[in-house]
Amino acid sequence: MLELGASSKRHEKEAPGCSVSSSDTQRQIFGWREWVSLPSLGITSIKAKLDTGAKTSALHALDLNTFLVDGQQWIRFRVHPLQKDDTTFVVCQAPLSDHRWVTNPGGMRERRYVISTSLQIGSSCWPIQLGLTDRDAMGFRMLVGREAMRGRMMVDPQASFLAGKKPARAVSRNSKVRSDNRAPRVRR
Repeated sequence: MLELGASSKRHEKEAPGCSVSSSDTQRQIFGWREWVSLPSLGITSIKAKLDTGAKTSALHALDLNTFLVDGQQWIRFRVHPLQKDDTTFVVCQAPLSDHRWVTNPGGMRERRYVISTSLQIGSSCWPIQLGLTDRDAMGFRMLVGREAMRGRMMVDPQASFLAGKKPARAVSRNSKVRSDNRAPRVRR
C-alpha cells in the first residue's frame, strides 16, 4: 500500500460542488482504479486511475475553447466520461486556473489548461487541480495524480473499486447538453 504525505492547509477549503467534505485526520484506502465524480462539472461518474507515479491529475477533454467573463478567463470543453463511447458527452465550463507545461506519458512536454474543481471518491470530496488534455489513446479518461491524493488517501495497488461499483447512472442528466457550472452572464 502506498501512503501519500501529510495533509496541508490547501485541503481545508470546502470543495465547490461537494455536499460532503472529507476529514484531513483519517486517510481512506482506495484501489488503483475507482469510479469518481466531478460534481462541479456535472460529471457524476468516470472511471479514474489513481496513479502515485503521476504528479498531476488529468481529464480527457475535447473542443477546448477559452472565453472572457467580466475580465476572467473561462474554458468550455467536452468530456466523454465513458470509455469506448464517443456518443455520450458532457459539456463543461469552469474558470481557468492556469496554463502550464506538463510532461505527458510519452515523455513529450505539452502545454495544458488547468482548472480547479471538486473530486469525489465514495463519500469523500475535496478540491483538486485538473489538467485538460486528449487522453483518447490512454486506458482511462481520468488520471488522479499525487498532488490530488496527498494527505487524503492510501492506494492499494492490488485492489480496485474499493469506493464502490459503477453507479447505475454513469453520467449526469446534463449529458449531451452542458454542465451545471455555467459561466456568469456577460453584462452589456
